[in-house]
Amino acid sequence: MTFILGLKMLSKPDTARNGNLIAAAGMVLAIFATIFLYKDSEGNHLHNLIWIFLALAIGTVIGWIMAKRVQMTAMPQMVSFFNGMGGACAAIISIIEYNHLNHVLATTTMTPEMSASYQGKILIILAGLIIGTVSFSGSIIAYGKLEGKIGDFSIKGQQVVNIGLLLAILVSSVLFYLGVINGTFWFYIILLVSVMYGVLFVFPIGGADMPVVISLLNSFTGVAAACGGFLYNNYVMLIGGILVGSAGTILTVSMCKAMNRSLLNVLVGNFGGGTAAASTGSTAGGSTKEITKSDAAILMKYAKKVVIVPGYGLAVAQAQHTCHELETILEESGVEVKYAIHPVAGRMPGHMNVLLAESNVSYDKLIEMEDINPEFATTDVVLVVGANDVVNPAAKTDPSSPIFGMPILEVENAKNVIVMKRSMKAGYAGIDNALFYQPKTYMLFGDAKDTLVKLVNEVKSL
Repeated sequence: MTFILGLKMLSKPDTARNGNLIAAAGMVLAIFATIFLYKDSEGNHLHNLIWIFLALAIGTVIGWIMAKRVQMTAMPQMVSFFNGMGGACAAIISIIEYNHLNHVLATTTMTPEMSASYQGKILIILAGLIIGTVSFSGSIIAYGKLEGKIGDFSIKGQQVVNIGLLLAILVSSVLFYLGVINGTFWFYIILLVSVMYGVLFVFPIGGADMPVVISLLNSFTGVAAACGGFLYNNYVMLIGGILVGSAGTILTVSMCKAMNRSLLNVLVGNFGGGTAAASTGSTAGGSTKEITKSDAAILMKYAKKVVIVPGYGLAVAQAQHTCHELETILEESGVEVKYAIHPVAGRMPGHMNVLLAESNVSYDKLIEMEDINPEFATTDVVLVVGANDVVNPAAKTDPSSPIFGMPILEVENAKNVIVMKRSMKAGYAGIDNALFYQPKTYMLFGDAKDTLVKLVNEVKSL
């Protein structure tokens, strides 16, 4: 019940923090109830409590330190890393239970009922092994790519190789289940091929599409955890796994829609955003116009309505507090200020919402893409802070662009657009932005935080 309630509360920014705490409290309750109340078929409680509590202590300390130290900009890779650990745990459970099952077979005379139970457990063990291993290996590669430690990598015929590996896993699993092939050797062969598939599944995917992959792998981990629930007849593991799996799947579908990617393309590794994809339609061309900080301040100070579009650049510069200060000063001058939030701004859904909530921006000012797009036509100034691909008109006008068809924030419909960037460097998708060359777009170069501080001072002086 706490998992379900916590998940429901996560859907709203003002209740998300408490929802997370409630679900975490439920997990603590589940862990200690399992340790102290669980009994096996012979009525015995868990053994090795010293090792269990030692592992809990070590995991708690490591998790706490990592979570306290991580920057908001590194949250996607943190999610990917933790998700990978969940997948590894599910795979290890399958390995341990397979060895335990072999021991039982070697020391027990099988009855028809035991044989049927054995077949059922083998099916669940194989499912947990494959899904958990793919989730673990894929998540670690995703973590490395987001950290910048692993670049895009692909081999000739990547899709064919991936599909071949997937078929090899499925065929060998069916043969193993039917008893055509058996033994520890083939079990670990399936494990090895699953690792290879997880690695090659994520390797060629470009950074712009990585959030979808993380969400999909998250759903894999949930399914793998549910398999553990079946093995141990543990309803908490089963329900928790189902919740994670279903929530991850729903989020994956939503993000595919937001990034104009089909789920089929996700599964076969046919993602855009990599080097090859970005090579077409990557140069918009034309000339840009720069604007001074004083002119930008005047433009916003005497506007009726200003919409701020936050992006990854804002997160990197840790400029959310200064951005809120600018919003406050403009509102004191009678300007209506709102924030336009793209579903995947900052590389993950909700990333910008959390970042701005840290600086006490009111939740009702954070407007989702579908709601804010019709308002741009009546907006005097749009201030784009560190966002790039999510405001690129090429997604609507250039069929050769790798982001063509992706829903964007239609900021080009506003009367004036001020784009804050460090340089003219391409965005996360690796393509040029046609917005920069439009007649009513003005470029304001510099670090987001430093530039916003100077903008605030300029507005104050008017």
